[in-house]
Amino acid sequence: MAWAFLPALPACMPAFVIFMPPFDPLFRSPHLQTIAGHLWRRPAGRFPLERRLYETEPGVRVLVESQRPGGPAAGEIVLVHGLEGAGDAGYMRGLSAAALEAGFAAHCFHMRTCGGTERLCSTLYHAGLTSDLLAVLRDFQREGRAPVFLVGFSLGGNVALKLAGELGSSAAPLIRGVCAVSTPLDLEASARRLAQPQNRLYELRFVRRMRSRLAATGRYAKADLAGLWSLRAIDDRITAPSFGFGGASHYYSTQSAIRYLHRLEVPVLLVQAKDDTFVPFEAFESELVRRNPRIELAAPEHGGHLGFLARGRNRFWADLVLMRWIIRQNATKRPFEPSR
Repeated sequence: MAWAFLPALPACMPAFVIFMPPFDPLFRSPHLQTIAGHLWRRPAGRFPLERRLYETEPGVRVLVESQRPGGPAAGEIVLVHGLEGAGDAGYMRGLSAAALEAGFAAHCFHMRTCGGTERLCSTLYHAGLTSDLLAVLRDFQREGRAPVFLVGFSLGGNVALKLAGELGSSAAPLIRGVCAVSTPLDLEASARRLAQPQNRLYELRFVRRMRSRLAATGRYAKADLAGLWSLRAIDDRITAPSFGFGGASHYYSTQSAIRYLHRLEVPVLLVQAKDDTFVPFEAFESELVRRNPRIELAAPEHGGHLGFLARGRNRFWADLVLMRWIIRQNATKRPFEPSR
């Protein structure tokens, strides 16, 4: 599959903005894009699903669901879900199907306590917890399946970008490239946006799922969660103290991927709608994004949060963009070969 280029960009447009396949949004309302993107039926996978638990540290096991194409894999793609998500989320199923059809192996990484693993971990997950993903990638490397393409959705995008930034020049043996979709680069700004009245129903949905998962771990009683009906309240009382961050403000400021973008040394694609209902676009216009030449940005005017539903036969526009970028990177950059 070849990358479909558009005509040359206007001279005034930032050089880091990539040439995108045309996007004719099915809905121009960001809320319709967000809700429909969540509910829209995705292609069913036709390859066997393998579920495997990885022990990433003592007392912590995380789930990875893997599918492989019929023949030798063209490469390995590891998908990381968003807040309170799992491998059965529509965006995870959709990209997995697209990856498999293109000949890539697809692996859905679950953050600790997610995907039915609440009782398999001694601690929770948070927006900047990269150690579990790093441990899985190192296992992949030992098995000869690295470097991989990392694709993070929403909160998972923050995790994927932060990990690649933390690794810096040592990322290449593990990570060939990173794609981040609808990513809250600035956690504080996104928490404020989610708390706005127009997003209250979304926040309540997240909070209910968070409260349910916390209770399912067996470590929290209803009394521990009393009065926690906002994302920030849960982060301030539960998430941040659990990892030694003190409160939500310190947690958000230290764990936001935007702090690590200058250290990225692998190719990166950011896919971000300008009308995202949860994520302010200002972070993507900052110098921290612009000045790293390894970062490319696909930023349509519409798309909502993880929506990107298009008119026509290519309904799932983000999957098209992601796979074309990955295929281009896979074709132009030789696989990492460890020195002997």
